[in-house]
Amino acid sequence: MSDENMPPADTTEEVVEQTSSSASAADVVDENAPQAPVEQQKEDEVSEEEEAKEKLPFPTACIVRLMRAHLDKDKIIKKDVKIGMNKWLGDLVSRVSKDLNKLPYTTLHLHEFRDAIKLYLELENFDKEKERILAHLEAIKQDIKRLERDLGKVEESQLIS
Repeated sequence: MSDENMPPADTTEEVVEQTSSSASAADVVDENAPQAPVEQQKEDEVSEEEEAKEKLPFPTACIVRLMRAHLDKDKIIKKDVKIGMNKWLGDLVSRVSKDLNKLPYTTLHLHEFRDAIKLYLELENFDKEKERILAHLEAIKQDIKRLERDLGKVEESQLIS
């Protein structure tokens, strides 16, 4: 071998030093990262074992992380809630996928996906509309009672006594 193909000895040592220093930098990041409580780590290990047994559609840790992002800090999520959420999300994905499968196209686009999930997005609007209608009906009932009083309609209970 010629000396031209061989890197200088100093360069090789620098590469080894850089590699070892980058590994230690990663270790430092891991050491400084906030550690999850021991009981949460054990809970995650248990849930991973149960996932394998129950064949859940999604990793439980991802679902728990998303739930915790929207829950108060003091909330504790029980195992059956995690499993229920996981199964429900899997069911939701399967229903949307079945709707998408009904389309005659081989390539699915975003607008088709939006059409498939429109029902689920409109449920919130449906609840708001329901509340609005119920409030309006209550106002109509109050108007009817007021008009009956104004017109002098006597209730049956008052006639008996």
